[in-house]
Amino acid sequence: MSLYDGPGAAADPAAFADCVEAIAARADKAAFARLFAHFAPRLKAYLLRLGLGAAQAEEVAQEVMVTVWRKAASFDRRQASAATWIFRIARNRRIDLFRRDQRAALDPNDPIFQPQAEAAPDATSEAADRETQVRLAMAELPADQRELVRAHFYEDLSHSQIAERTGVPLGTVKSRLRLAFGKLRLRLEGAGADA
Repeated sequence: MSLYDGPGAAADPAAFADCVEAIAARADKAAFARLFAHFAPRLKAYLLRLGLGAAQAEEVAQEVMVTVWRKAASFDRRQASAATWIFRIARNRRIDLFRRDQRAALDPNDPIFQPQAEAAPDATSEAADRETQVRLAMAELPADQRELVRAHFYEDLSHSQIAERTGVPLGTVKSRLRLAFGKLRLRLEGAGADA
């Protein structure tokens, strides 16, 4: 008589653990059939109690049993019984389904998914001209002012962060930035660009 035969063998926790280990060791189909016959209906009932519909509970129970087949090598009877291990797989699968269901459905008409309209050629040309004017105006600034403007606008640093980074007193940072902005405004207004 084999380990899996006989009355009551299917309800013995040690026999369940032996079945999982037999699946892991030698892909024992008879051991899997025993586990499936015992656990599949119980898993379905458990999943129904957790709120799944009958068809989905059936499907998830089968997925859990496939996972048992594939992951049998990760079972450790010292950590948990086979039943606990199998029901934990089912519980985790149910949590995954719940999380997936909680995600908002994507609306293909949402403006974020719509491609941006191409800029008109004249707007693109104006933007390029403005960028060139700003670069030229920045190049004319003294190096210390230019670096402060870059840190403030391109790196989005606050005045106090700039002072901390450069070691320049906060008041000096503010006055240098004010001078730099004044020079940039004059240069850009003189070039006809928006300041």
